[in-house]
Amino acid sequence: MTPTFRRSPLALALLGLLYRDPMHPYAIQQRIKQWGKDKVVNVGQRASLYKTINRLREAGLVTVRETERDQQYPERTVYEITDAGRAACHAWMAEMLGTPRNEFPEFPAALSFLALITPETTRELLERRRDRLAADLAALEADAANTAGFELPRVVMLEDEYLRAITGAELRWVDSVLTDLRTGRLTWSQDSLAAFAESMAD
Repeated sequence: MTPTFRRSPLALALLGLLYRDPMHPYAIQQRIKQWGKDKVVNVGQRASLYKTINRLREAGLVTVRETERDQQYPERTVYEITDAGRAACHAWMAEMLGTPRNEFPEFPAALSFLALITPETTRELLERRRDRLAADLAALEADAANTAGFELPRVVMLEDEYLRAITGAELRWVDSVLTDLRTGRLTWSQDSLAAFAESMAD
């Protein structure tokens, strides 16, 4: 394995799916969607999928097994994982599961600059986010209810469980901030912020 390869959720998903069965890229993309892994892995752009496969191949983590030829479809290259790829998959899993990582998401970055906009605008934007979070949580809970009758092993549903917990926690937090904005417990103005900055300078 080349030491310069930078792991990613998509790269891990590719190695994970190839761990047991060789597949061509289209089948990989479909499997990710069928198994609901597109909730945690971005496979919206097929170009990204092919680019990641090429990087994995160049790093020696996957290799070409064969090229399928069928009159109904264009030629399809079937990939399989290498021994180095299996080792990398296990190493990435250990790092990603065992070590929290600051991934610098957009939302807290935007929160850190709320002073640039007004409390009223902040409330409008957070209300929009709150509605989206509520819809996302409802969809996640509906998915969980739909699969409840299948008695699936919990281990294959843990990412959904995690997403429900995280989305619910964020929804509760946004609700609490919105309450403070509506009641005036959280407010600011450019004058008050300028006075604060002047007092800190002194």
